[in-house]
Amino acid sequence: MKPIQDIVNRILHDASLQKEEYVLFYYDRIEKVLKEIPATSIKKLEGTFLILHLEGEEVEIPLHRIREVRKEGKLIWKR
Repeated sequence: MKPIQDIVNRILHDASLQKEEYVLFYYDRIEKVLKEIPATSIKKLEGTFLILHLEGEEVEIPLHRIREVRKEGKLIWKR
């Protein structure tokens, strides 16, 4: 299995991929549910954090909380 950093970097930087097709799911430890992140919300990958732009705010999500990556609904990576 590829590391999540490799998957995210490819989604962000591979011009042959369409970011709109990808959705990441992370575990929200407060609400105890999986939450959805459209790949278009990812601003950058910084160390072990995803930096997102959500609802006008910059949000950091630790990479260890990413549980799944889907492309057009199809599971392509899972922790």
